[in-house]
Amino acid sequence: MHMPGFSHIGPESLLYSYKRSFHGFAVELTEQEAQTMAGMDGVVSVFPNEKKELHTTRSWDFLGFPKQVETTTIGSNVIIGVLDSGIWPESDSFNDKGFGPPPSKWKGTCKGLTNFTCNNKIIGARYYRSDGEYDKADIKSPRDSDGHGTHVSSTAAGNIVSMASVQGLGLGTARGGFPSARIAVYKVCWLFVCNDADILAAFDDAIADGVDIISISIGFSNKNYFTDSIAIGAFHAMRNGILTSSSAGNRGPDLATLSNFAPWFLSVAASTIDRKFFTEVQLGNNKTYEGISINTFDLKNEKYPIIYGGDAPNTTAGADGLNSRYCFEYTLDPNLVKGKIVLCDFENDGVGQLLAGAVGTVMQGRRPNDGVFSFPLPASYLSLEDGSNIYSYINSTRSPTATILKSNERRDKFAPYIASFSSRGPNPTSHNILKPDLAAPGVDILAAWSPISPISQVSDVELDKRALSYNIISGTSMSCPHVSGAAAYIKSLHPTWSPAAIRSALMTTAVPMSAEKNPGAEFAYGAGNLNPLNASNPGLIYDIDPLDYIKYLCGQGFSTKLLQAITGDKSSCPEGSDGAVFDLNYPSFALSTPPSNSVSHVFNRTVTNVGLPTCTYKAIVTTPPGLSIKVKPSVLSFTSLGQKLSFSVTIEGTLEKQIVSASLIWDDGTLQVRSPIVVYGAF
Repeated sequence: MHMPGFSHIGPESLLYSYKRSFHGFAVELTEQEAQTMAGMDGVVSVFPNEKKELHTTRSWDFLGFPKQVETTTIGSNVIIGVLDSGIWPESDSFNDKGFGPPPSKWKGTCKGLTNFTCNNKIIGARYYRSDGEYDKADIKSPRDSDGHGTHVSSTAAGNIVSMASVQGLGLGTARGGFPSARIAVYKVCWLFVCNDADILAAFDDAIADGVDIISISIGFSNKNYFTDSIAIGAFHAMRNGILTSSSAGNRGPDLATLSNFAPWFLSVAASTIDRKFFTEVQLGNNKTYEGISINTFDLKNEKYPIIYGGDAPNTTAGADGLNSRYCFEYTLDPNLVKGKIVLCDFENDGVGQLLAGAVGTVMQGRRPNDGVFSFPLPASYLSLEDGSNIYSYINSTRSPTATILKSNERRDKFAPYIASFSSRGPNPTSHNILKPDLAAPGVDILAAWSPISPISQVSDVELDKRALSYNIISGTSMSCPHVSGAAAYIKSLHPTWSPAAIRSALMTTAVPMSAEKNPGAEFAYGAGNLNPLNASNPGLIYDIDPLDYIKYLCGQGFSTKLLQAITGDKSSCPEGSDGAVFDLNYPSFALSTPPSNSVSHVFNRTVTNVGLPTCTYKAIVTTPPGLSIKVKPSVLSFTSLGQKLSFSVTIEGTLEKQIVSASLIWDDGTLQVRSPIVVYGAF
């Protein structure tokens, strides 16, 4: 590498050179050097190497996706590339029994060194650490020491494994969405840190290796496409015919909290399934309170003394009741807490209580109960009201006692609904592109795990020695691989479909969700909840050519320089395109309008017939008060497969609230091709 003015930069400064699928490099520079390089001819973008973060027995059954779905011999030729924390290859979920050799299109490799081997299920594995900073718990191979990567890989494409559970909880058959798919692993995350330089290198390799779908449950609060490694990598994947499925983020329920939102990849929200876990706390006065957790510990109904954390400050460490009530590490006095259950005014990881010698902990707070956690000691998380009752009991008797039962499960009759933690739209960069795209199960999902990683939130194996092969966790990280698996299934049936066609099929067949039940409406769930079976036969698709994304970005007013930051080539915006709105052929409709203004906008769309050769679709529009929505023409008559017909959607009127929901359904009497419409006051 030789650059005028940078002669002092040697090979040791070069972290990566991206050249298999796109061109670029990661290099160590000072702030001034980065600014100088950004102004050089031929350099389209310079951005810092930031850190991103890692964002199921029952779930596939709940989605109505049977174990044995219709597939083709092409099924085992579909390859899902997973960018995450690696994989545990010995898991039953990745056994290669019944798999032949990798498909001939596969150009990847298995960089496993001595402690890792691939097979005909996990056909490729690589790992990346550009800064060379390994923690003692990190394993320098694609092997997963965290569990997250193993969990998402098995959710997308894990084998069918009977009698899987977390020490009896969630007992059933574990399986991925598309078990016949192959898995290629790209380890970019280490102890919850995932560097941009590594993510770009993994995209570069995955594209060249020949994957069909990329699944990435990683994100950060980035507000533009041009300095976002995932957006840039996914753009190059899309150009090469590869669909990227990403997690929406875990910063809900507030609006405008999305992590991944570029229009060329899928952004997936987290919904619930019809199973929830609860953990009861029984007091010495025979009162019982129901909280939530994944508690595998058995206190055998034995009652232990219970103490309030605020009454047990570790004064020798400088703590007082004002901070010991939260039970953080070293704030509790072991002499007062040892052998007791401790009541805390905050949900933490349980380490403070464990280190102080507690036999269990009851925590109270305001967090919604959609999504449970494991702790390194018996634990239950309760509402403030129930926690207050327990506090009153502690102060009402000289010898208060309690016990914590093992967790149990029951049916959640209100499912599916969007998890409170799931990030919401609107899209912070492209206001007229609805994000997230759709929702999928992401709450209390059981899937494979790394047995050297604790199932609780602690990172120290010495604090939690339960070595389990499956775990139950929540997050949009779990919903993303559900969609990745469904996308792989569609790809196996329709190998020539573009990434946009597969996304369209997933979105237009999604099960509609209720705006009343889900704060944020379409900004919470997009097109609705995943329906993988129906997605294989959508009837019509909204297809998008890669060049259309470039036209769209130009129409959004982005300069040629910014455009090239994404494309990595000499793409340019034609003169006069700035502000000339280009309608991206998206399967959903979002319209941002200034508050209290009247609305008037025309969307143009084109659909492609992939159903019956001869068919007629009629438009069915649900229109909310205050708006008029007209579709022209309102009837589409097709005479052949692959035929394209265009239509317009005109929206006029005034907003009666900040977010107004509507929909357009193209109905041929058998198939319904549904697109959500959301009109909202800009904020």
